[in-house]
Amino acid sequence: MTQRNGWIWCAIAAVLFGAATPATKLVVDDIGAVTLAGLLYLGAAIAVAPFALREQRPTATGRQRSRLLVAVGFGGGLAPVLLVLALDRTPAGTVSLLLNLELVATAVIARVFLQEHIGRRAGLGIVIVVLGGVILAGTSEAGVAAGALLVAATCVCWGIDNAITASLDSYSPSQITLAKGVVAGSVNLVLGLFLHDAPAASFVVAALAIGALGYGVSITMWITGARLVGAARGQVIFALAPFIGALLAWPINGDRLTTTTIVAFTVSLAGVLVVATSHH
Repeated sequence: MTQRNGWIWCAIAAVLFGAATPATKLVVDDIGAVTLAGLLYLGAAIAVAPFALREQRPTATGRQRSRLLVAVGFGGGLAPVLLVLALDRTPAGTVSLLLNLELVATAVIARVFLQEHIGRRAGLGIVIVVLGGVILAGTSEAGVAAGALLVAATCVCWGIDNAITASLDSYSPSQITLAKGVVAGSVNLVLGLFLHDAPAASFVVAALAIGALGYGVSITMWITGARLVGAARGQVIFALAPFIGALLAWPINGDRLTTTTIVAFTVSLAGVLVVATSHH
């Protein structure tokens, strides 16, 4: 497959993942945060299991297995819990825009640990994206500011996950997603049911469906694309997901459109475009 195909895979992943945030907001009040995080990733596992179980891959080394475990812990275990906690106290549109910080986290981690090249133009775009997040969080009330910190922590976890999974050659994208869903999803679900009452069946089905499309299919497509264009570059096109989520949050969740949101949206989008038009 070519780099062009890689960009296409990442773009489809962005649409699915972007829609998952306002969709999750619809059920966050009816399911405990940890339980919901577990259901989302179990849904992801269900979506990719038929593909992952029939794929044959070379035997993974101990180093590859250790890296996969780290990705599962950060990306499938901790990150979704932090995100759901943020959605519980922050408008979905705001959370969606703040998820642009995942681009920053992934790019920095890929540069420091994987030695991926980040040029001056890309660096400038990353700074602009951070500025958009600062505008959005710094001018908001305390509740939104607390949510912003939770989203930032989520993005760091997913940045670590992105950088690691893009280099796990011994596992297919669907196998990585299956591991995240089964291991992290099961642990979070058991812990969540211990902390909270079991949710109604209708909400369980909804959470599993959101996870299947927004995390299962989306993550698999992103990993496939990132392997063709690199973790940092794949994250550039995937960074459209927050804007998709923000746009959908206004009609779906009834989020109020404010001047601050518009300014942050514009600044963040400009930063993403600067990075996207930079040279590899």
